[in-house]
Amino acid sequence: MDKHSNLLTELIVTISTLRGENGCPWDKKQTAESLVKYVNSECEELIEAIEKKDIQNICEELGDVLYLVIMLSEIYQSQGEFSLNDVVRTINEKLIRRHPHVFANKTYKSEEELALQWQAIKAAEKSKKSV
Repeated sequence: MDKHSNLLTELIVTISTLRGENGCPWDKKQTAESLVKYVNSECEELIEAIEKKDIQNICEELGDVLYLVIMLSEIYQSQGEFSLNDVVRTINEKLIRRHPHVFANKTYKSEEELALQWQAIKAAEKSKKSV
């Protein structure tokens, strides 16, 4: 786990440096809106690599998508909205919440029952957001 967190920390520092005072003019001027076309493009390239089973390209495209996730998180953090830690915490909590059969010792008799539970959890999440 340490190896992963160290590598991730290095990437975060690299992206922060690119956006920092002495960083890259292109990276510094990016906004969430300006990055939308790149998110779309990189996700399409990742899908294409997966469909072609091009392992080397899949790895590269995953890196491009990760870069954009971190870049967008940095942008929103600089606006005082949320941080990468918030993004990671939110997805981790969602994964745990949506998998009670793994993390809360719930049992299911069939995949159909599991799918129904998944939908019920998602519906409950959406109703909480709309309140």
